[in-house]
Amino acid sequence: MNSLDIKEEAAGLPLENPYLEWLGVSLVEWRQGYAEIHLPMSGRLDNRSGRVHGGVICTLLDSVCGYCGQYAPPDEPPRRAVTLTLTTNFVDAAQGDMLIAKGHVQKQGRSVYFSQGEVWSGGRLIATATGTFKYMR
Repeated sequence: MNSLDIKEEAAGLPLENPYLEWLGVSLVEWRQGYAEIHLPMSGRLDNRSGRVHGGVICTLLDSVCGYCGQYAPPDEPPRRAVTLTLTTNFVDAAQGDMLIAKGHVQKQGRSVYFSQGEVWSGGRLIATATGTFKYMR
């Protein structure tokens, strides 16, 4: 399987996460140490001020920071992890029609990994996060 096949498979891959699927999240790229997810913006994501709810942005950051450390090639068993810490920084308001979250592994051990994530919208960085995750047995 080449990298294009993996990317196409990931784009259509069920997230195996009922909440993310219900929210409308798509996994568009997933490889060792990296994950990218997209969420189309809509009014149902807004808070009382008419802006994307911070909880939605935190969900994207938690998810992408988690997924980036859980990639396993198709011939290996799936990996699962739980969040130990997630520190989030909001830096701008979302604009445009898509929320794009990107996560990178910073350091990976046998049982714990550290990652960082960003959420972009309309070409602007709107939030960042760092997280610590523990692999489940």
